[in-house]
Amino acid sequence: MAGIGVGDKAPAFTLPGTGSRSYSLAEYADQPVVLVFYPGDNTPVCTNQLNTYTKEIAQFDKVGAHVLAISPQDVSSHEEFSCEQGGFGFPLLADVDRQIGTAYGVLGPIGFYRRSVFVVDGGGVIRYAHRAVAGLTFRPVRELVQAVKGL
Repeated sequence: MAGIGVGDKAPAFTLPGTGSRSYSLAEYADQPVVLVFYPGDNTPVCTNQLNTYTKEIAQFDKVGAHVLAISPQDVSSHEEFSCEQGGFGFPLLADVDRQIGTAYGVLGPIGFYRRSVFVVDGGGVIRYAHRAVAGLTFRPVRELVQAVKGL
């Protein structure tokens, strides 16, 4: 399933996350959002990716973009992972039933998340989409910031 792509309306969602609350795409209306779908907590590439995005969070802030990271682990796993890493610059959201991953077309052949990133504009339309095939690398901050600047 290819899922949605550039020019499509981003599927709405409300998911539980770190910080003892739920997050919905709708609460960021009129603001760009970078949705980071990652396969799992405490895995080498995911840890590197989220730490890199945290270290460079000021770049996202400069362009007014909010980062939301989503994976299939539960909130307890996210909280533990975040704590072990010294915290992240954005919330980690739990898509335990993989409904949002399915809606965005990021599930691989055996149900694991493919490392994927979407930039959603203030009107809720996807303006950038990348789904990794192998997921051994991740999209650099500069590329994502450029996508936001292009909105």
